Amino acid sequence: MNYSFHQVTSCNMCDASDTAFKVMGQRLNCSQGLNPKGKTGIAVSVIKCNSCNLIFSSPRPEPRSISDHYDMEPSEYWKEEYFTIDESYFLHEINKAKELLNFQNGMKALDIGGGIGKAHVALTNHGFDTTSIEPSASFRELAISKHKIPENKFILSSIEDADLNENNYDFITFGAVLEHLNNPSESIAKAMSWLKPGGLIQIEVPSSKHLIAKLYNWYFKLRGTNYVTNLSPMHEPYHLYEFGMESFQKHATQNNYKIAHFEYMVCSIYNIPSLLHPVLRQIMAATDTGMQLSIWLRKN
Repeated sequence: MNYSFHQVTSCNMCDASDTAFKVMGQRLNCSQGLNPKGKTGIAVSVIKCNSCNLIFSSPRPEPRSISDHYDMEPSEYWKEEYFTIDESYFLHEINKAKELLNFQNGMKALDIGGGIGKAHVALTNHGFDTTSIEPSASFRELAISKHKIPENKFILSSIEDADLNENNYDFITFGAVLEHLNNPSESIAKAMSWLKPGGLIQIEVPSSKHLIAKLYNWYFKLRGTNYVTNLSPMHEPYHLYEFGMESFQKHATQNNYKIAHFEYMVCSIYNIPSLLHPVLRQIMAATDTGMQLSIWLRKN
């Protein structure tokens, strides 16, 4: 895979200069496992912005085309269990959106990064008039064929290339999408232009406060390495960013929105003995150090 590498001189979310940056360590272009010193590959520096706690790589690797990362069969990207939609899928987010929006049936929703159509189906089943955009042709094809979604409601496009009507949507969701984008700040601003005044954007992203990531980083340090587990800019799932609450608080002041609601989610715990999971879950729930940050942004 061909990459170009771009030195980062200012924070994407808060515009802080590189004098606010701290080097956390190095990240390989492959899964590092428990012994990264035994791996070979290309490494980039992982940086934390001390102004807003955004985590990113510098230089930032950028593929020749977004299709280099996502133009694959859905079965290669997701595990088999992902393809089943149960009644509770995305329901918590939908209920929170309805509560914050004073929902009326037929409100317009936009799913950015529609994937194989799971959120699209859930939103439609719960009364939204839903449109999705998805940059992967194979993901879109499966969504349309599997869920009988009209083609004009599932648009083949990245957010960067999409051209949608301004002030048109009541609710927009970036479910597990923003961390994959080269320019999340610009993407939020573009989505805001498509949102009606008073409308909501829901974003779910990896949290830069994640306790398990910190434990892994301590483990690597104790082994005498400068590797970190944060991000995966050159291998699946191609995460380019981890976000702090401060990332959105500072971004909001210049981009015409305010934070309507947020919550941290513990999520799954990997590669740690299951005996420790209950206490780790309790700690993460009590200290807001779970894996994911889910945040609702209201357009002014």
